[in-house]
Amino acid sequence: MDVSKLEAIDVHTHAESSREEPGAKHAFAEAAEKYFGESEHPTAWEVAEYYRNLRMAAVIFTVDMEMKTGQKRVPNEEVLEAARENPDVLIPFASIHPARGKMGVKEAERLIEMGVRGFKFHPNLQDFYPNDRMAYPLYEVIAEAGLIALFHTGHSGMGTGMPGGGGVRLKYSNPMYIDDVAVDFPEMKIILAHPSFPWQDEALSVCLHKPNVYIDLSGWSPKYFPENLVHYANTLLKRKMLFGSDYPAIKPERWIEDFEHAGFREEVRPLILKENAVRLLGLDGS
Repeated sequence: MDVSKLEAIDVHTHAESSREEPGAKHAFAEAAEKYFGESEHPTAWEVAEYYRNLRMAAVIFTVDMEMKTGQKRVPNEEVLEAARENPDVLIPFASIHPARGKMGVKEAERLIEMGVRGFKFHPNLQDFYPNDRMAYPLYEVIAEAGLIALFHTGHSGMGTGMPGGGGVRLKYSNPMYIDDVAVDFPEMKIILAHPSFPWQDEALSVCLHKPNVYIDLSGWSPKYFPENLVHYANTLLKRKMLFGSDYPAIKPERWIEDFEHAGFREEVRPLILKENAVRLLGLDGS
């Protein structure tokens, strides 16, 4: 990947459809369409083409939420295959439910050998607290490989508007639970995904306190960012904030347009849009 040719690196995008096993749209996806106002469900290859046209790279993953929704996940292997065929724009992460236990650990080890660069966790859709010791064997594998763990934090668009929130419990996504993970795995890089409403201060504190914790700014238009988030992004945490869109829920063009008018300092913008991700993902050869 030639980062000099990229205008930005989006650290939070989704492969939402499988090229090999297309399936019916599930109720959670339909509710999310209403919440975000977007109805696209791209394959990993479609994400690659989209970002190539924007001169951007994208961290891409599926979400292992089969136990919660009954919807079969896009195979991690398919995401990796797309990344191998599109190495100029795609950076593959995987997703494994911690409840898969030893089988999940074996899957993680195999995916790491295949070239995955990190792992996505969604506590709300996987019904676990991030500091649950059930997940620690999986973290151990990730940490030993020097890879990244990305956690959904804060409010979830998934389940919003469904009766009972679709059974999604928001309590699991308080970023303070990830503070324990950052303590117990100081060598593992951690990304707190999204502005962490209603726990934004907790996220900022964890990120400020723990050198291995970063924040991605996906899932919200920057025009809705809390004032304290923008303040810390402009100052103490300017090298720990990352551009993320949550594509296809939010398109990167819209995010960047709103970002330009959201109060971020001119010297901070290139850090967030690209330079911090280059360093974190090791794309500079470090």
